[in-house]
Amino acid sequence: MTAHVPPQALAAYAAGGPDDAATWTVEVHLEGCAECRHRLGELAAPPLRALLGDARETILEQARTGPRPAPRRPLRRWWLRWTDWSLLAWAAMTGTAILAAVLLDRNYPDRPSAVLLLAPVAPLAGLAVAWSHRANPAWEVVAGTARAGLELLLRRTLAVLLLVAPVLAVAGLAVGRNPVLWLLPCLTFVAATLLLGSRVGVPLAAAVLGGGWLTAVAAASFTGDADAARAAAVTEALLRPATMPAWAAAAAVLTALTVLRADHLRRPAG
Repeated sequence: MTAHVPPQALAAYAAGGPDDAATWTVEVHLEGCAECRHRLGELAAPPLRALLGDARETILEQARTGPRPAPRRPLRRWWLRWTDWSLLAWAAMTGTAILAAVLLDRNYPDRPSAVLLLAPVAPLAGLAVAWSHRANPAWEVVAGTARAGLELLLRRTLAVLLLVAPVLAVAGLAVGRNPVLWLLPCLTFVAATLLLGSRVGVPLAAAVLGGGWLTAVAAASFTGDADAARAAAVTEALLRPATMPAWAAAAAVLTALTVLRADHLRRPAG
């Protein structure tokens, strides 16, 4: 976007013609450009301009005479900007699952590491909650904002990772696991969820990828004693230092493809 919205683009926006990507770009610019907002108002039909003028005067009058809202605390403002309160229950559930994995590792050292196997998909439940209108009571407000696309999803993804990564780091250190062995697979699964979510929705993508991985983990971890060594060997083959470049390359490719499909990650769903 240049310094101002081109006249053709602004006229198309006023007529409801641009696609979602163009609409998002124009709306983000209009948030901070009073001149373009004024130009947009001039494109409206006279009855609409009169209606908007009356609404503006009413809002200004209420702002002058109505009660002042209490200022939000900085922490609350940060939390609502980056995520929502519905993630607290998910955070407790994820922490409980990681604690259970630590206990399994300590009690069954001959089995594949439960912490190492759970870590790659630990953030996926948080992504599903953060981008699902069923879990977020304010999803109508979120969906109606100009920044409700990939930018907001990435912001919430980062918030989820910031909540999960320290817990996983502590759990990994408690059972003697190198953080690199789970961090890169974790980022790969997050990128894969966002990419698949651009087609089927983030909640469903998280369920498919996370459920598939956990099913495979359960099948490998709870085999008979005779097969425990083989299951552990499979785990070590997938999550070991020699495979980390492959996980890193997969994460980079999936992230690039997700950015290319940014226009399809515009609204919470599921």
